[in-house]
Order: sequence, then structure tokens, then C-alpha cells
Amino acid sequence: MPNFLPITTILVPQGTEYKAVCRGLSGITGSIPTIVAIPVGMKPLLKYLQQGQFLAPSRVLIMGICGSLSDRYTVGDIVLYEDCVYQGKRLECDRTFTAQLHSAISEKASLVKSMTSDRVISSAAEKRYLGETLAADVVDMEAFTALEFFNAAGVAVAMLRVVSDDCQHNIPDLTPAINSDGSLNPLPLAMAMLRQPLAAIRLIRGSLTALKVLQEVTNRLFSSNQ
Repeated sequence: MPNFLPITTILVPQGTEYKAVCRGLSGITGSIPTIVAIPVGMKPLLKYLQQGQFLAPSRVLIMGICGSLSDRYTVGDIVLYEDCVYQGKRLECDRTFTAQLHSAISEKASLVKSMTSDRVISSAAEKRYLGETLAADVVDMEAFTALEFFNAAGVAVAMLRVVSDDCQHNIPDLTPAINSDGSLNPLPLAMAMLRQPLAAIRLIRGSLTALKVLQEVTNRLFSSNQ
């Protein structure tokens, strides 16, 4: 098992994803990275990063959950990003760092192409359309912003996420529930869920599965470096 530490910093979207990663690291006795809870969404994240909250890290691992745009990836699948596209621009993750992570969890993780969206992609039809037209496998709301920021700073970035929703079913449109600071607003979140109860149940189940896998893969990743 190769030792690819030091990973100096892990960035994880705030809330349940951040808590899952913290739980995964809770039993690790050796040296662990700084875990930073980041805002959800492109603009809130950029503002946060520009404020320079942390010292210049040498290697940043971004973790969390994502949505699938392809039949090949379903709920609970672990993915490592090769690159990320947004509005026609494509940025690559650090190849060496990604390869080292992949070798550590290769039996579980798939190398994928990702896209970043400035809103929640809630329709299954739109997911499949985006997957086909952009040749992307998964979608999230932070990756491109983080890559652009850290690439410019000369910081190596890898991204490891777990699929929480597939491209076969709609999920509730949670975009109105995301505040301008990247936090979730409970009331609009509840309203969005109530408007589409079946989709909401599916999203909750998928998220719980993905968060459990996220916790497990975090633990496995850092246990292997003891």
C-alpha cells in the first residue's frame, strides 16, 4: 500500500458530508489532515477560498457526494475525478495524486469525468442529456471552482466523491434551499421535499447510503497510512 500522505487538507461541503468524513477519521490514531467544512455552491465557495482561511496547503483532497449522469454509476459508487468541465472549460485534477489515491482504493473507486453546476440538477432527463452532451459521468456544485482556485495557486488537488443519486430518477429541486452563503435553509428544503415526496424519499435513502460509504472510504484511506 503506497503512502501518499501528506494530504494536508481535506475540503468537504458543510453539513452531513463534513460529519461523515469526521466520523471516518474519528478512530484514526496517526497524523490526520485538517478537515475544512466548505460552503455549498460555486459562488459561496469562491468567496470563501478568496478569504484565505487556511495556510497554503501542498495537497488538497476534496471529498463529498455527487450525482450520477451515467447508467454506469449508481448510488454508493466511489468515484475519483480525472477532470471537471464547466461552461466549455475543462480543468484536470493532479494526475499523480489521483493515481496514488486510486491505487490505495482501486478495487472500489472508478476514475470519472465530472461537471460542475451552479444549481441542483434535479431532472433525470436533464442529467442524462448533460452526461451525453458533455461526456461527463457525475455532477457536483463545487469541483470546478476549487480546481480553478488551487491550480492557480500551484496546489495539487484530487477529488473523491460518492454517488448519492442516479440518472434514472428525479430528485427534488433543492436550488431554492441553498442560501447565498452556501448554507442550507431548512424551510425551503422541507417545502421542496414535501412537493415531491417519492423523489424526496429516494434522495434521502441515496444520501444516507452515500454518506455511509463516504465515512467508510475515509476510514479505509487513512487507516492504510498508519
